[in-house]
Amino acid sequence: MTTHDVIVIGAGLAGLRAATRLARAGRDVVVLEAADRVGGRERTDVVDGFLLDLGFHVLNPAYPAVRRWADVDDLDLRAFPVGVRVRRERTTAELRHPLRSPGSIPRTLRSRMVRPRDLVALARWAGPALLSPQRVIAGDDRTLRAGWNRAGVHGPLRTEVLEPFLAGVIADDSGMTSDAFVRLLIRMFALGTPGLPASGIEALPRQLADRARRAGADIRLSRRATDVRRAARGVEVNTDGADTVTARDVVVAVGPDVVADLIDVPRPATKGLQTWWFSTDAAAPASALLSVDGRRRGPIVNTAVMSHTVPEYAPPGRALVQATCLLPRDPGSRATETAVRTQLGLIWNDADVPAWQLIRRDDLPDALPAQPAPLRTTSPPRISEHVYVAGDHRDTASIQGALVSGDRVARALLADR
Repeated sequence: MTTHDVIVIGAGLAGLRAATRLARAGRDVVVLEAADRVGGRERTDVVDGFLLDLGFHVLNPAYPAVRRWADVDDLDLRAFPVGVRVRRERTTAELRHPLRSPGSIPRTLRSRMVRPRDLVALARWAGPALLSPQRVIAGDDRTLRAGWNRAGVHGPLRTEVLEPFLAGVIADDSGMTSDAFVRLLIRMFALGTPGLPASGIEALPRQLADRARRAGADIRLSRRATDVRRAARGVEVNTDGADTVTARDVVVAVGPDVVADLIDVPRPATKGLQTWWFSTDAAAPASALLSVDGRRRGPIVNTAVMSHTVPEYAPPGRALVQATCLLPRDPGSRATETAVRTQLGLIWNDADVPAWQLIRRDDLPDALPAQPAPLRTTSPPRISEHVYVAGDHRDTASIQGALVSGDRVARALLADR
């Protein structure tokens, strides 16, 4: 039986980054992935000519880890418009990035959605993260609700824009998420222009997997790890329907839903999201902006015509629309197709929504690790002798967190050896 230097369980972003660093350091690395392809939650399916990500994703090229370890140009990133469209009681309003679209400022002020005192309060809340993110991480933390109250963020800017928009970003509308975490996210939105690869979000892990293979890592697909146990000189990993794999060390880089099944760690708390994918003809809503319902007239937290930003997501003559809702643990409280279609018609002011074709619904109960206050940005990489653990549930709930966690674990393992 061959013994390797390191087994990495999971070919998501964290596992691929760890495998690449370890292989480049000369280690014999085997990656075991349960699925038939790499990516984990960053997955893209082709359905009837449409590209459907596993839930609604965006990739922010401003993330330092993305700039450092991915080739953004090679991903052929298509940028979303920087702004948000808000359905109000009688009208709609568009809020765009004031520095990138200065001509939109008078229109924003005329909408009465943003008052001068609200802008001052927003700057008071978000400014420290823009100027010194490390101070925000190291400083006192509180809930998002308490942070907004403390900074004086009130009025329509909060209730009609920030609350519904961020509910879809952090998968939480309770106001109990870490204030520091949300301010760091807003910093990234301010600095970057989020978008998606032309071939779907899975292009990112595919690129990372190519780099891991070129570094020498052996990525084995359809190899579900069933248990991890100590061996005479390291660890043994049993896989479903395949041979036992042995190594000196193991990096467990699986999602929060299964990590506790493999090693002795508490199951991380998570938040759920549900995404509905609809197709329609070329007469889809015209706006490419992410849209929210400031009136909260249904379960949708955001919706967008994906093919306006990434034309490759829909076949010629068709359009792809996503609608994302929070996913409660109680199945009886989850959104229904009728409620989603009704609210879509209100948000887009489009009477043709009943004729849109439902392509797929993605229910993701573990879409994001929860980020309660106070914010914990790192967890110990090693949990026992020979056993390390990586993932965004060990850092921050983001692509940035997954990549940083994988790299941190690899560095710790190399230092231990």
